[in-house]
Amino acid sequence: MLPLAYLAIRASGADERALELMLRPRTLELLVSSVVLAAGVGLGATLLGVPLAWLTTRTDLPGRRAWTVLSVAPLAVPSYVLAFALIAGLGPRGALGGFVESLGVAGLPSIYGLPGALLVLTLATYPYVLLATRATLMRADPALEEAARSLGDGFATAFRRVTLPLLAPAMGTGALLAALYAISDFGAVSILRFDSFARAIHVQYRSSFDRSGAAALALLLVAAAFALVWAEARVRRRAALRVPHGARRAARVVPLGHWRWPALAFCTAVVCLALILPASTIGYWLVRGLDQGEPLRVLAAPIRDSLVAGGAAALVAVGLALPVAFLVVRHPGRLASIADRVLYGAYAMPGIALALALVFFSLNVVPFLYQTLVLLVLAYALRFLPQASGTTRSALMLIGPRVPEAARSLGRSPFEVLRTITLPLLRPGLLAGAALVFLSTIKELPLTLLVAPTGFSTLATQVWGAANEGFFARAAAPAAVLMLISLASVTLLLRDGERPG
Repeated sequence: MLPLAYLAIRASGADERALELMLRPRTLELLVSSVVLAAGVGLGATLLGVPLAWLTTRTDLPGRRAWTVLSVAPLAVPSYVLAFALIAGLGPRGALGGFVESLGVAGLPSIYGLPGALLVLTLATYPYVLLATRATLMRADPALEEAARSLGDGFATAFRRVTLPLLAPAMGTGALLAALYAISDFGAVSILRFDSFARAIHVQYRSSFDRSGAAALALLLVAAAFALVWAEARVRRRAALRVPHGARRAARVVPLGHWRWPALAFCTAVVCLALILPASTIGYWLVRGLDQGEPLRVLAAPIRDSLVAGGAAALVAVGLALPVAFLVVRHPGRLASIADRVLYGAYAMPGIALALALVFFSLNVVPFLYQTLVLLVLAYALRFLPQASGTTRSALMLIGPRVPEAARSLGRSPFEVLRTITLPLLRPGLLAGAALVFLSTIKELPLTLLVAPTGFSTLATQVWGAANEGFFARAAAPAAVLMLISLASVTLLLRDGERPG
């Protein structure tokens, strides 16, 4: 509630100019364009994430474990780096664009504006849907799917009637995270010259000493986020009635047969655009920089700070997500609904607004926390708490209340039931949430720049500082290390999540 209270206090002091800013037609245009962007990104992320989750979980896709890691790894690529890479490859003067023009073709469609923003943010956020859906597929009992097949339903019919309703909560959670990310993103939309609401808020913050106008605009953005949360909650409530509860057993592996090659082509295309292209761009920057005499420097301090902050934020966020998920799933009601909506509404808030709210809070209420690692970790955890809460909630919905109740009736304490039964069953969802928080934390910029202690520098700030000034060769080394750390962390987390438990 703190960031929302900060925005409300700031907005309440808005003068007539700020009110005119809110009511002008241009503001409505920006709001509509942001909602269109969010809806398109949510849909696109679902269309990519759900098939990838199913292919890497339920089928005999060749190298499916490697494809899982490669498909999730784009979470480690900052959206602005992906935007730079797509411009370098698909832009008017890009490698592919130049090749097409050399063949006498007029050229590729413009990568700037809404099409480019949709493509970049979809590629940056589809892993949210993939991880949430994959966690559900790993915990779901396949009995209903197999029963439908045994009664004569074809694969497509059984998938539509049984599997999709089962996956609806996870799909909704992932799509919501993708849409909220799109609403609040600043780096990619700025590079691609798309006028979004978040970009207007950042401009207002930087162009005026009076923050009330930007706070009022941010409140409108949060209202749009609440509308998305409300729509997702309706889908989740309907889907929750269809979730089966019972003993889980391993699902049968679906043979792809002659569909193996289209599936491999689909995975290859997504990974090439979302991961290989930015990685190749970073490699090009690195080689070009070395050729021009740029020293190869990757300081130990940014690596250490990124690992410490990311790991601590993941632990804190997962710890806070557990009670929120239990409240929403086990004790639904007005309080749970309000808590859930406030949580996701705050996630849509621009990072700069959350950062200023926490700075204001620390200076005026707890000054001993100002510019400390504790405040920064708390900021990360609050910012990305919905990522951990969403995957945990989806996993908890697959655990019926009867098993814990039976254990308590046999004399086990609530803590023993939580430790020995509930947490092991929740492990895939918890690990998916931890992966999301860790990967989001190590590439976060606004919170790090405004809340971090003096001298605290992460790999993300090193990349942004160099790339924003046009020193791409200098940004290449920390960007490469950032991607390698993220790839290693995703590999370990997904491997642990596949262990039986």
